Amino acid sequence: MTTQVESGPAATPPRAPRSRRPHGATRPHPALLLFPLPALVIYVVFFAIPTVQAVQYAVTDWDGFSATFENVGTENFRRILTADDLFVNALLNNVKFMLVVVVFQTAFALLLAVLLVKNSRGSVLLRALFFFPTILSSVSVAFIWKFIYDPNFGLGNRVLDGVGIDVQLAYLGEASTAIYWVAITQVWFHAGQMMVIFVAGLQAVPAELYEAAEMDGASKWAQFRHITWPMIAPATAIVVAYTTIQSFKAFDLILGLGGNPPKLSMDILSTRIYTSFANSEFGYAAAESLVFMAVIAAIVVAQRRVLKLTQKDV
Repeated sequence: MTTQVESGPAATPPRAPRSRRPHGATRPHPALLLFPLPALVIYVVFFAIPTVQAVQYAVTDWDGFSATFENVGTENFRRILTADDLFVNALLNNVKFMLVVVVFQTAFALLLAVLLVKNSRGSVLLRALFFFPTILSSVSVAFIWKFIYDPNFGLGNRVLDGVGIDVQLAYLGEASTAIYWVAITQVWFHAGQMMVIFVAGLQAVPAELYEAAEMDGASKWAQFRHITWPMIAPATAIVVAYTTIQSFKAFDLILGLGGNPPKLSMDILSTRIYTSFANSEFGYAAAESLVFMAVIAAIVVAQRRVLKLTQKDV
């Protein structure tokens, strides 16, 4: 006996109930908007407002104390660009200082990073040793190197005597080379800090790329040129930009080595602006500060373009 099954429309399977998201789960809680508030306040108070005030003062002859002042328009900028030999001298010194620091500090930091990239005990210890000068204050570093550069009883000339070089260098006393000796101090001061950035960039390069290159017979130089250098492009951009800004902000190091006010041979833009403020030329110093910011921005933008071109060609 066979049992017949009635044919009819196929029964639709029951739908799974939709999971309802709690109300407001996709929106951040309003209280979270308060977290960036402290940083925003600091930015507005210490950067945005002073920048606006600097623009206002830059077109005046305000001395910083008087209740009244006159609007002089672009006269301050005209004087800076065409009639201020001291500002031009400070700018040239700063460019020399920057070129030496950027080239040698970047190269030295990269060399240290390549040699100490492995996380062995010895490498970690040496990294800490090279990073140590960074935690010192600029004034402390200035006094240490002022002793080294002393022409009479300094460590620099004693080392030269010890290795048989009978030369008594004046170091900071020689106007033509003083800024370069300060640049060497800056390199010693911050190379370890830049080394840490390069180490992080090198450790992020996949090891498989080097293994494949070795299988293809690529030399160490070829691996560095075609793998390491392009892969650490972000780290290099950070190091070069930060080093450039540091070289323009070496205010306390210059004052520590060159005195206050520093000698003309060691005067840079930050110390020149400080001298203008000290001479109660607040309006003129504000104009110098704006030119100072424009110079740094132009140099950093140019450096980034050069880095992109060099790493695009490899």
